[in-house]
Amino acid sequence: MHSASTCYKPVVPNSAIAGAGAGLVSSIVTCPLDVIKTKLQAQSIAHGSHGYLGIRGTIASILKNQGLRGLYRGLGPTILGYLPTWAIYFSVYDETKKRLGDNEYNDPSIRDGHLGRQQAWATHIIAAMTAGASGTIATSPLWVIKTRFMTQPPDESQYKHTWDAFRTIYRSEGWRAFYRGLFPSLLGVTHVAVQFPLYEQLKHWFANRRGISTIQLSSGTILLCSALSKMTASIATYPHEVIRTRLQIQRNHQSGALADTRTYRGFVQTTIRVVRREGWRGLYKGLSINLVRTVPNSAVTLVTYVLPVLYIMSATWLI
Repeated sequence: MHSASTCYKPVVPNSAIAGAGAGLVSSIVTCPLDVIKTKLQAQSIAHGSHGYLGIRGTIASILKNQGLRGLYRGLGPTILGYLPTWAIYFSVYDETKKRLGDNEYNDPSIRDGHLGRQQAWATHIIAAMTAGASGTIATSPLWVIKTRFMTQPPDESQYKHTWDAFRTIYRSEGWRAFYRGLFPSLLGVTHVAVQFPLYEQLKHWFANRRGISTIQLSSGTILLCSALSKMTASIATYPHEVIRTRLQIQRNHQSGALADTRTYRGFVQTTIRVVRREGWRGLYKGLSINLVRTVPNSAVTLVTYVLPVLYIMSATWLI
């Protein structure tokens, strides 16, 4: 008879593989929507750059000035960013849940631990925030590069490819430029702290109603849970994304300023400046397209993550 340590395999490698795969597919499928959202977030009325009017107007402008390829601008750094982000996120998320006593895929003696049984909500929040912060810090340079690519004017060739962007930014602005917008990005951890705990609770609610385990839920139910949790979290925490984008697009004068380097000087100052010049609605630019991309993003990311994890783990247990 095998002991618990031999019967149950560590979930982290499985989570890393499935998470990276989910990130790859998601980055390709939702890239056009991400480009539209980023362009809407970046434009500032104060600088006369209010060139995109809604989702349809933005799509028309991109296709007219840049062609179909314009909708995939920044895909390279996006893929490079999503792969490690989701691999890190799901690995840390599952491992943290396991250590806190709530792991539905692993040893029942761990899953039914005191904290996992009595404080499941707190467990999910801690796991989500830990995982989100880990992924954000590790991949911040790639997201700065992605934002620069997506907001680069069609007649500007400041960056030719990902490595060229990295080299150009480092030489002209220094390594600190790769961490612009890091603070609002870390505040974005509150997004996953809302999304994934709510996602877990919705799964358990549906499972309890049907008298089955969460592992037995259909792909359609998983999609519904992930979409609802994602939309709720997006609406609740969206302003940090606009602030992050405004900080990330700023360049030093010697690198060809897209925005004056003194326009935004930090999270609080940027928030105040946006509200004063653009109103509270300025903090929600791009929200509609962000909600539109919720369903495909949730479907691709969570379904292609959960199903491979279950397959990998079932195959592992058969060995």
